Amino acid sequence: MKTVQIRVPATSANLGPGFDALGLALSLYDDVEATLTDEPGTRVVVEGEGAGEVPLGDAHLVIRAMRATFDRMGVAQPDGIRLRCHNRIPHARGLGSSSAAICAGILAARALAEGEQLSDDEVFALATEMEGHPDNVAPCLAGGLTVAWSDHAGTPHMVKLVPDRRIRPVVVVPSTRLATETARGLLPKDVPHKDASFNAGRAALLIAALTSQPEPGFLLAATEDRLHQHYRAPAMQDTANLVERLRAAGVPAVVSGAGPTVLAFSTSDTQDLIAPEVGNDWHIQQMDVDPVGANVQFPETR
Repeated sequence: MKTVQIRVPATSANLGPGFDALGLALSLYDDVEATLTDEPGTRVVVEGEGAGEVPLGDAHLVIRAMRATFDRMGVAQPDGIRLRCHNRIPHARGLGSSSAAICAGILAARALAEGEQLSDDEVFALATEMEGHPDNVAPCLAGGLTVAWSDHAGTPHMVKLVPDRRIRPVVVVPSTRLATETARGLLPKDVPHKDASFNAGRAALLIAALTSQPEPGFLLAATEDRLHQHYRAPAMQDTANLVERLRAAGVPAVVSGAGPTVLAFSTSDTQDLIAPEVGNDWHIQQMDVDPVGANVQFPETR
């Protein structure tokens, strides 16, 4: 038997104005252990988030990603796969749980194959293909703050940046869920030119605000958005109201990914302003930015 252990971080995409482009890796992790065996069949054990809800066979997303990777590498499918997942990333909350599962499966399959048969760029491309967009998979794989895009041929690319350590992400997670497909379905096909121009400027400002130690007030302006959040508000009105309250109090707050989690950027000036605006139905957790992204290890055999 051959076993690999993968740790993948939660991520927050968009960060307000950086729709489908910006992403941040967070210090909240899913741990996956995958083993190839001679015993036929697929066995999956899930602990934590998703336990009792997600499929436990070949339909499990990590298994699907593993099998897609074996096919992409031209490697024969294994006789048996044993998978154990310890999940901490909430599902359907806008924190990249699907991206984490996809990245974990791809990296597990690559590590378990005889010899590395996919480059890092090919791993990123397959993860983007399976997820649909590169903005979540980029920080999951690379860590830090990422800018992701696809060229005219559809090939994804990323740039990794290091945010100022004095800025701490705070996630405010509701008990309710929202499917990404539902949130994306609320977006219009076209937006006014002035809104696109507005977001381009704010996204550029946000990169500066997160990385170059600007004046504290820059972050609030830099996280303004006109492309997606207000269109999605009807599907998560409590989230929209919380973002509005936090911003009125001076806290740079945005919808995390497709929602309904709220992401706030906490500094020494704003860290005490968040809790008073949040009700009992939300879970507040201050995090660090994960600096390295997905981690692959082989357990020691005795």
